[in-house]
Amino acid sequence: MRIVVALGGNALLLRGDPPDADLQQHHIDAAVEALAPVARVHDLVVTHGNGPQVGLLAIESADDTTLTRPYPLDVLGAQTQGMIGYWLVQALQNALADRDVAGLITQTLVSVDDPAFATPTKFVGAVYGHDQAQRLAIARGWTIALDGDKWRRVVPSPAPQRLIEADLIARLVALHVVVVCAGGGGVPVVEDTGGARHGVEAVVDKDATAALLAIALNADVLLLLTDVPAVEIDHGLPSARPIRHTTPAELAGLRFPAGSMGPKVDAACGFVEATGKTGAIGALGDTQAILAGAAGTIITNGGC
Repeated sequence: MRIVVALGGNALLLRGDPPDADLQQHHIDAAVEALAPVARVHDLVVTHGNGPQVGLLAIESADDTTLTRPYPLDVLGAQTQGMIGYWLVQALQNALADRDVAGLITQTLVSVDDPAFATPTKFVGAVYGHDQAQRLAIARGWTIALDGDKWRRVVPSPAPQRLIEADLIARLVALHVVVVCAGGGGVPVVEDTGGARHGVEAVVDKDATAALLAIALNADVLLLLTDVPAVEIDHGLPSARPIRHTTPAELAGLRFPAGSMGPKVDAACGFVEATGKTGAIGALGDTQAILAGAAGTIITNGGC
């Protein structure tokens, strides 16, 4: 099969972890341990989140007194693609001695007129208590929002329209290369009237980009891996219960948090509706069981 995997931020940093390089590499190794058996049997394309990392780099850039202005978010997104992609590629190469592995800096086309630019919703960076978040928002001109019981910076998240490097990725996959690409949803770019591309201040949702990529590659499965074992009804309440096998139509009648599970459900359902193939959401450690239909939330047009 051809499988596109989107690794959530938990693949690199758990909530509250210090953003140390060795800790992130430890989490990368655990992620690759789960993914390597899949890559030995199937064609695999790996995408990843970058919220904590791009937020950290934004703070470092804002505090750097040698700069006349902080680096823009598109540049920081490219930096995180290089850093995280390097870790993933190296770990995959170490685990898959007989497979070629490539990392690719990827650009994602968005619309300059996307209303998301006026309404920031994408969480980036570390979590803070309310008072600290308020101070940072005032000092740095941030927009902040609640993420669970903590506060985080939010930035614009325009809808992905097209992956600039999609054809190149497809050619690599056809050669059975394991590809790491579209990290952090891809570097957001717009095109001017002459066709030239320019980066913009935004972070694209990685799950939405993963769905777009999976459609472009004619993937058999879109697998969104996170830190929970399945999508839940009434998540966080005593009445919570997992959804095991479902359809886009069934999920359309339910509501999920906009900053966490909502984008994953939307991405998986969009892929299933566009292709008739399988979308799945679940825990990284359950990867093989999810592919076997024995864990996670499996989304198909036929449901059970």
